[in-house]
Amino acid sequence: MNNPFRETTTLEIPDEELVAKAQNGDWQAFEELIQRHQAWIFNIAVRMVGRREDAEDVTQEVLLKVLIRLSTFQGKSRFRTWLYRIVANHVLNLKQRPGEISFSELGQQIDQLPDQHLSDPSEADLPAPVLIEEAKLSCTMGMLLCLDRRQRLVYILGEIFKVNSEIGAELMDLSSANFRQLLSRARHDLSNYMNNKCGLLNQANPCRCARKTRSFIELGVVDPARRQFTREYLGQVSTIAPERTKALHNLLAEQSAGIYREHPFLVPVDQSRALRTLINQPAFKQIFTLD
Repeated sequence: MNNPFRETTTLEIPDEELVAKAQNGDWQAFEELIQRHQAWIFNIAVRMVGRREDAEDVTQEVLLKVLIRLSTFQGKSRFRTWLYRIVANHVLNLKQRPGEISFSELGQQIDQLPDQHLSDPSEADLPAPVLIEEAKLSCTMGMLLCLDRRQRLVYILGEIFKVNSEIGAELMDLSSANFRQLLSRARHDLSNYMNNKCGLLNQANPCRCARKTRSFIELGVVDPARRQFTREYLGQVSTIAPERTKALHNLLAEQSAGIYREHPFLVPVDQSRALRTLINQPAFKQIFTLD
């Protein structure tokens, strides 16, 4: 699978060559760009908004912006930089999400949920470990939403996907020093909360995913019939993201980041068909002329 954040690439056809073809009306070239990048856009989006369905909408909105603006790409920067700046600007300017609360508010909400045992395994449609994993992923995704948006995006890029500070700064139009500063602050805030509240990071904490899962189901945070994070996925983030070579972590921050790198890298809905429908509308005929 192509990783756009690697510093070197072995792609047979570079992005920029596909862009040139797409700008000349070649829909297949644009479709190839979609196939290369939509999973990464979606996996950034789902960590920014916390829900799979919302992330699918965000992904389509971003790709539509790319489609509309593609004629303006002049090759003055790498296509990766141009594309993911669109992604960054879009997710940073979304409307306020219900889950975007403070760490203290999240902690209070979790504390108020009663510890409960799951139902008898013979009565459940799914094995308990699947439901517990869904609860764990839902809760840790919720923790990400407690970071302010810029910190959250920097953390997703720099700590979860292990994008180095030079590339991360380029994508977010920051200096490398500012990117590292934001990342350090996000690491501290997230790991500090997890160390004080989360049993995954600190076994002295009483909160356990298995004890909260039933309450999450009753609250609607976890829906066994429509699981957000334990459905189809391409593997763990740690097997797909590039290796970090420059950053040094303190132990606590590294342990908390490790939990997120064990999250699944999710399969997105393929946006090619929806966008093909859009470009067949008269307003888009001037951008692409298909045979």
